[in-house]
Amino acid sequence: MAVPALNRPAAVEATTSAAAVGRSAAKDGASYESALLVLAGLGIAALAAASMFVGVSDVSLPALLAGEQEAWDIFWISRVPRTLAVVLAGTAVAVAGLIMQLMARNRFVEPSTVGTVESATLGTLVVTVAAPAAPLMAKMGVASLFALAGTGLFLAVLRRLPARNTLLVPLVGIMLGGVIASVATFFAYRFDLLQTLNNWMIGDFSGVLRGRYELLWIVAALTLIGYIAADRFTVAGMGADFTTNLGMNYKAIMRLGLTLVALISAVVVTTVGAVPFLGLVVPNIVSLVFGDNLRRAVPWTAVFGAGFVLACDIAGRTIRYPYEVPVGMVMSVVGAVIFLFLLLRTRRKGAGRG
Repeated sequence: MAVPALNRPAAVEATTSAAAVGRSAAKDGASYESALLVLAGLGIAALAAASMFVGVSDVSLPALLAGEQEAWDIFWISRVPRTLAVVLAGTAVAVAGLIMQLMARNRFVEPSTVGTVESATLGTLVVTVAAPAAPLMAKMGVASLFALAGTGLFLAVLRRLPARNTLLVPLVGIMLGGVIASVATFFAYRFDLLQTLNNWMIGDFSGVLRGRYELLWIVAALTLIGYIAADRFTVAGMGADFTTNLGMNYKAIMRLGLTLVALISAVVVTTVGAVPFLGLVVPNIVSLVFGDNLRRAVPWTAVFGAGFVLACDIAGRTIRYPYEVPVGMVMSVVGAVIFLFLLLRTRRKGAGRG
């Protein structure tokens, strides 16, 4: 039914007013979320500051204010590099997990459950055996190539699965990672490198010193690239047909995501070791709270990832003080509990739909 001529100005005015109210509400919501993000960043800064004063060596604020040289040396050589390494690794691995989940179109995958981390470890082992004197950059390059191949193999297997069951995909990834890890363990045993292999498989920041963590700044740049390309990854997560219909190159986006995930995994493994479950639980928590828009989710994923690793690192240094539990072990326990909760939650939702 056509709107009477006399009522059209009122209708137009009402529509304009509703649109203005909607824009105002969206602006207020964005401002509120930005304020929350700033508060979360301040919380991470406070947690990082607390992390610098946790440890066996006497590094306290009174000692620093008193100008004790030994305290300042330990602070700059050990505590600051360690805290920066924790923040950089936590941020990058969490974002890599988010990208991996969009690439696989499954919420239960991450680099440590699809063979990426195991492949990077195998690559590091190969270059260690073949060229023991190779510089760290060379080891990182070989580990990146192996991680790239391992992730590509998982995606190739995934495309050939008859049905993409939510729980089948991570199980296939875990099986693939187990096969690669068994190959690495065999060669490490043959060349008497089992202890070295274990150090790579369990994340540990106790050996981080000034001059031994700077490669992690590379993952900061890679995380920034992931944020810039966030919209493309969001679209690619909806499938090849949808991406192509929008005029985007689906394969190019997938190659970019594959490269980012492989490089981040390789740099973190060669520098501090594997950080398990981080790329799995943090993106899922962020998705539950903030939705699936990657550009919106990346900053929160970075903040939650850094905070999660900082909290686990502080816990690892205080649980058996003055001894230290590797952060990889703490995160394995906490991450496994959260992973089981997510699995059970998915099953309950499936049963409810049934």
